[in-house]
Amino acid sequence: MIWVSFNCLVGCQKPGAVNVGAVFTFDSVIGRVAKAAMEAAISDINATPTILNGTRLHLIKADANCNAFLGSIEAYQVIEQEVVAFIGPQSSSIAHMISEIANGLQVPLVSYAATDPSLSAKQFPFFVRTVQSDSYQMNAMASLVDFYGWKEVIAIYVDNDYGRNGISALNDELNRRMAKAFYKLPLPVRFTQHDIVAVLNQSRLLGPRVYIVHVDPDPGLRIFATAEKLQMMSSNYVWFATDWLSATIDSFAPINRTALSVLQGVVGLRQHIPESNQTKDFISRWRKMQQQGLVKSGLNTYGLCAYDTKLKVFDGGAILLDDILNTSFSGLTGPVRFNSDRNIVTSGYDVINIDKMAVHIVGFWSNTFGFSVSPPETLQGTKNRHSEIEQKLGKVAWPGGKTKAPRGWVIADDERPLRIGVPYRASFVDFVTKLNGSHKIAGYCIDVFTEALKFVPYNVPYKFELFGDGQSNPNYGQLVQRVADDVFDAAVGDIAIVKNRTKAVDFSQPYITTGLVIVAPIHNTKSSAWVFLKPFTADMWCMTAGGFFIIAFVIWILEHRVNDAFRGPPRRQLVTMFMFSFSTLFKTNQEVTVSTLGRLVMVVWLFLLMVITSSYTANLTSILTVQQLSSPITGVESLIGNSWPIGYQVGSFAYGYLSDNLNIQRSRLVKLHSPEEYETALRLGPDNGGVAAIVDELSYVELFLSKRTDFGIIGQPFTKSGWGFAFQRDSPLAVDMSTAILKLSETGKLQEIHAKWFCKMGCPGERRGKSEPNQLHLVSFWGLYLLCGLITLVALLIFILRMVRQYARYRRRQMKLCRPSSSVQTTTRCSQVLFNFFDFIDEKEEAIKKMFMQCEINPVPETPTSTASTAT
Repeated sequence: MIWVSFNCLVGCQKPGAVNVGAVFTFDSVIGRVAKAAMEAAISDINATPTILNGTRLHLIKADANCNAFLGSIEAYQVIEQEVVAFIGPQSSSIAHMISEIANGLQVPLVSYAATDPSLSAKQFPFFVRTVQSDSYQMNAMASLVDFYGWKEVIAIYVDNDYGRNGISALNDELNRRMAKAFYKLPLPVRFTQHDIVAVLNQSRLLGPRVYIVHVDPDPGLRIFATAEKLQMMSSNYVWFATDWLSATIDSFAPINRTALSVLQGVVGLRQHIPESNQTKDFISRWRKMQQQGLVKSGLNTYGLCAYDTKLKVFDGGAILLDDILNTSFSGLTGPVRFNSDRNIVTSGYDVINIDKMAVHIVGFWSNTFGFSVSPPETLQGTKNRHSEIEQKLGKVAWPGGKTKAPRGWVIADDERPLRIGVPYRASFVDFVTKLNGSHKIAGYCIDVFTEALKFVPYNVPYKFELFGDGQSNPNYGQLVQRVADDVFDAAVGDIAIVKNRTKAVDFSQPYITTGLVIVAPIHNTKSSAWVFLKPFTADMWCMTAGGFFIIAFVIWILEHRVNDAFRGPPRRQLVTMFMFSFSTLFKTNQEVTVSTLGRLVMVVWLFLLMVITSSYTANLTSILTVQQLSSPITGVESLIGNSWPIGYQVGSFAYGYLSDNLNIQRSRLVKLHSPEEYETALRLGPDNGGVAAIVDELSYVELFLSKRTDFGIIGQPFTKSGWGFAFQRDSPLAVDMSTAILKLSETGKLQEIHAKWFCKMGCPGERRGKSEPNQLHLVSFWGLYLLCGLITLVALLIFILRMVRQYARYRRRQMKLCRPSSSVQTTTRCSQVLFNFFDFIDEKEEAIKKMFMQCEINPVPETPTSTASTAT
């Protein structure tokens, strides 16, 4: 730093000596290091004539004693000795005071440790620092917190300009990364053991267990030593420290490094310095000088009246400042150049981790490349910003010795249990309520919550707090808002997950599915004498009946020539064919099919009947067991389109949904408090001061119907929702409880809890009314009918073609073998041929065969008519 300040003077008129002022606290961690380093630098410069070409450099040191007032007096005293620049101070608070002096006198002030972000170049144009401001370091610290996914942080800091402004910069960076909570716990500037204990105990009442410590260098490491005594260095905690910790550790003599034992698992930042032989050599010489030249300075007192007001000031400060800002060279710590904010441009930070009393570098951070396991200088030439997937750090040993990153938060502990709001219900108390004569909270929702907590992988102390007076059901919207306002940490009960509530809180996975339904009076259709006709529609009945007649006719045609059962007098044949067709419905027909085509048609027809009868039986069973509506209400549309009064449960979101979403006039909505009021209002009806229907959530309605058979549910739920547990925004417990509820469902425990509360006398079946019977339509079976019709038609066509071919063959053979006499006409009219064909079909198969044989033996032809009469 000294070489930077005065290299610009080489080209000017060379004086015999140049004075440089250094104001810092001698007896401090940084001060002792800086004193030895500056003395080593002065010695090197004066021992090398080529640097200043014969001009000697004098360092005038002044002890600020960690006091802004005394530091200012020391600065005035140093200025009297014609210094060309100041080096220091190390404290941001003192830097604010001395920067004002440097501005007024236009003397450059080069600080090596004042990191307060508020020391801006615009306010203090003569202030330059060879370190980055804390805004840069807090960017790295916030990135480190975000790298491990923590969203809640506690900051412990010293309450001065350095601490307050540094933590303010950290807060800005965390907010940019969507952090949820940032708790600030200040310590006095000269904090004591009592102050540390008070702050740490205060922090234990908060949820986060991720700490960021931003204080002045402390050789005693008192914060961590106290935390260890309070058992706060265990595996549940995360401790980060800014670069003050590395400055403290680097100042330890080897014999004192056992103090690192209290830092097990602490992660910190240290300004990155590229390794080089020159750096190693300087550090070795610096340690020797540090050990040989340690001087403890007492606190001196000064009087303002002892100073001459006529100060001799260096008048080339502005020129020297420009030369300093334009400096660019490679020093022991790497490239030395300044940015527009007059901070040194650094390579970034080392991420250090203390494990087993040793300091390990687990990675590097730079604003250009983010986190990496390679030094920033080796990444030059690669792409500027690595993706989140490419961000890497080495293995970190956390407090307690674990290598897995801690959870970083606790929901509650025994000192501060989780505050859980519970609705104090006056009706439907099976879900949740306070037991009479005790302070115990019980119910279905409570059992689900307590069982789900068993699947949460950590202990969650809690206490229930009733919400409501127990005289009427509380407003659930207000209960959810209490959670959002931090009055409760969570809410457990029959809380529906609806849109406006999800904007205020986070909900767990629904543990029961529900929705708004309509309840109305019903009656049983078993009293109807014609209920057996309801499974099929009219067109279905007509099509089925037509099928019986068609099959009867087709089977008679196919079987008449070969089956004696289908022959005889016309009356007998009619009875036989229709009895055969209808008896197939019961599979009790005595006649059997003989022809191949007849059997083919029967196979397809019987398959169709099997499907039809099965569907009929199933639908009739459903109709006989499902109760139908006696109310004119057919659905939510009929409720909207009429002026009937509608009941709703007090405290339910149904009121807001009906009025705001369905635009139902609020004057039509009647509030009801209990199942008994439900029953009374429904029985009275809309004409006698009651209601036409009640709109409520399915779970309440099922409980209401479990002991009442005169009412039922109309249709399906017209909203889809569920009940869940409400938690504050971004609460980690919401995610863990969702996982626990899924495990409850998978193991069957959720169903057991439901049966315990609602199936004591048998689980209530859903009695959901329909506006009309669930009849079966022809469209559901047209494919089967089409298939059966096609096969029947094909069989009939094959039979007719076969008969035509047989008749033609018979006629040809008759004309060839049986020569007609002169008395026989050679031509026959068409009608006569048609009659002869039907007479031919009417003959039995055996008779036709005999006719063929007679034509071959008897030369005199016989007509089929005479033969037919003989056969008959």
